[in-house]
Amino acid sequence: MTQMNAFLKGILDGINTLFNNYGWSIIVFTLLIKLVLLPFDYKSRVGMRKTTRIQPQVAALQKKYANDKEKLNAKMAELYKKEGVNPLSSCLPMLLTLPILFAMFTAMRMVANEHLVQQTFAILQGNEPVLENWLWIKNLWMPDSPFAAAWPDLNSLNLIPADIWQNAIAALSPEALAELSGKVEAATGVAVSAEAFNTNLKGTIQAIHTTMASMPALEGTLSYAERVAAIPGYEFNLIFTTVKVVKDFNGWFLLPLLSAGSQYLMSSLQPTQPAGDQQQPSTGNFMKWFFPLFTLWLCFSYTAAFALYWVASNLIAMAQTWGINKYLDMKEKNAANVVTAEGKIK
Repeated sequence: MTQMNAFLKGILDGINTLFNNYGWSIIVFTLLIKLVLLPFDYKSRVGMRKTTRIQPQVAALQKKYANDKEKLNAKMAELYKKEGVNPLSSCLPMLLTLPILFAMFTAMRMVANEHLVQQTFAILQGNEPVLENWLWIKNLWMPDSPFAAAWPDLNSLNLIPADIWQNAIAALSPEALAELSGKVEAATGVAVSAEAFNTNLKGTIQAIHTTMASMPALEGTLSYAERVAAIPGYEFNLIFTTVKVVKDFNGWFLLPLLSAGSQYLMSSLQPTQPAGDQQQPSTGNFMKWFFPLFTLWLCFSYTAAFALYWVASNLIAMAQTWGINKYLDMKEKNAANVVTAEGKIK
């Protein structure tokens, strides 16, 4: 765990002590992150407007010095200095946002893993696991999808690293560990211990899953095997994988769709590249569709908590963009009015 991951995880856990729900805590956390980055975003928007404003001069220089790159670069640098333009200023928010995005993804993955292990141990002990629900989602630590169970399944358990299992084992009382290990060993012949996750991680996880699948249902509820089983007739073979609608599914696929839709809107609202600095139109169109589709896959594959973070981040970013643009429009209009008024006085 890096210091950044631990720091973000600590903030998220701290916010959750106030709201007692990770769904709302993630939204509040995302808002705080966006507010911290707002000054950099504002500076970037100002820089982009300056760059757009001098494009006629840039185009004239490019035409005049088309055959003298060295002279062109010198004149461009002179123009940028005169107008107070930093060509790299628009990249600053992305340079800050991407590391935070990756760190946030890791931090939420750690929180999800810890809760999934706790839920797994509760099932093995014959108890109903405590799920982290939010609105229509039954368990934030599983994907928001009819193809994902609300309870931890084998795929989600296989993604959990050994150290998370070992920390959870260390937190159990000797009696609880003996009971848990005894059930798994009786069903599969595999003993559960901290060392077992080092020497045979996948085998131990498989033994735990097999044990859960063999356990009877609690009174008046579905068994674990029934909860993670597919509804008969609702299994679909795709090119690379097979998907199945789970009997006790976790969500309605709304967050992945919202994440892709908001990502598309974000791409559509981005200002076009200034003249003379444009990429090929086909490349721009490809990226406009690639990012929403990539977002759809990402938020479908990972937890509902991460998808919620992505949606909240996009919506807040769009609101900030609208607000900054309105403010800058008003500021430029007022400045133009002052110049006009001074001209009339003269």
